[in-house]
Amino acid sequence: MVYLSCMPKSKLRKKVIEKHTHEAQVVVDAPHAPLESPKWLAPTMVAGFLIGLFWIVVFYVTQTRYPIPGIGAWNMIVGFSFIGVGFSLATRWR
Repeated sequence: MVYLSCMPKSKLRKKVIEKHTHEAQVVVDAPHAPLESPKWLAPTMVAGFLIGLFWIVVFYVTQTRYPIPGIGAWNMIVGFSFIGVGFSLATRWR
């Protein structure tokens, strides 16, 4: 036979709240970060992504002749730079 017994309830301890005198005296008026992004951030971020994508697509479609003729594969660096600016702005978006 199995008997189910109730476990006795443990005693609850009262938490001691200690107030330190130095904590009450120190008042720091730190500037708070803005709670939302600036209005220009999202459009600029999306524009960086789209311009970079468009730049790279034009580079491939025109068989590496455009968007800036004469610099060759450096057009890829320019396109990825626009995309990189978009990603760096995306880290600041809230």
